[in-house]
Amino acid sequence: MKLWLAPLEGVSDCAFRTLCYQYGADLTFTEMIRVDGLVKRNKSTLALLDLKNDTPTGVQLLAVKPEILKKFVQEFFSYSIDPVCFNLNLGCPSPDVVVQGGGAALIKRTKRVAELVEILKKLNYPVSVKIRLGLNALEKEKKVYLSLLKEVDADAFIIHARHARQKSFEAADWTIFEECLATEKKIIPNGDISTAEDILFFKKMGIKEIMIGRAAVRNPSIFQLLKGGKGESTGLVTKKYISLAEKYPSSPKFRENVLSYLGKEVHSKKWLM
Repeated sequence: MKLWLAPLEGVSDCAFRTLCYQYGADLTFTEMIRVDGLVKRNKSTLALLDLKNDTPTGVQLLAVKPEILKKFVQEFFSYSIDPVCFNLNLGCPSPDVVVQGGGAALIKRTKRVAELVEILKKLNYPVSVKIRLGLNALEKEKKVYLSLLKEVDADAFIIHARHARQKSFEAADWTIFEECLATEKKIIPNGDISTAEDILFFKKMGIKEIMIGRAAVRNPSIFQLLKGGKGESTGLVTKKYISLAEKYPSSPKFRENVLSYLGKEVHSKKWLM
């Protein structure tokens, strides 16, 4: 089973991604990066493209308007990065994002998402889509996520098994994965995965990759633990993270956030997408 680190706002800088990779994460992601900020050359947005070493990293993008994504594609080589893949965010529940038609508001807009995927594929990198089960309970009930899986030709679909109105302390609905797999698309589960029993549950379904978010923030050595190794103490993990944060510095918010979350159960943070 391959284990992926989720894109986590205010957490997933180069230092944290590298730490998780050293503990066994097979693929990591940047936090959500707004495409419009990139094409405007916003300094703080450009700083999120911090692919500073060989840690396998995908870039997660928030895109809404095709013309802006096209401009990013046209200018891509000027950013001087070589990610493993790209991921489109269709899971962000932030009202500021949703009101602009982005994040979870895109889940039911299958034609728009299909267009965005095709634009990004022109860069010849794998393109995945990260979704929730809808913007709200009604969209989940209507199974808008299944329509998206059937109509969008992405290389993979990462499914956070909650709708966007649910909080992180509400249980993820793993019952939806059987019908998602029936679409014959590549499915990567996300949400409430933290134990060897969870891994076995998905392995029996034939799933080969899963994504881990909150559990990795609490204990980055979880990747090592889930692969049959031993977890490490919060003290040792903290020491390793600080060393990496000094080697690969970023905005102070990342270091502050990571150090405040290590060893703790974290709920209702905006970056848990």
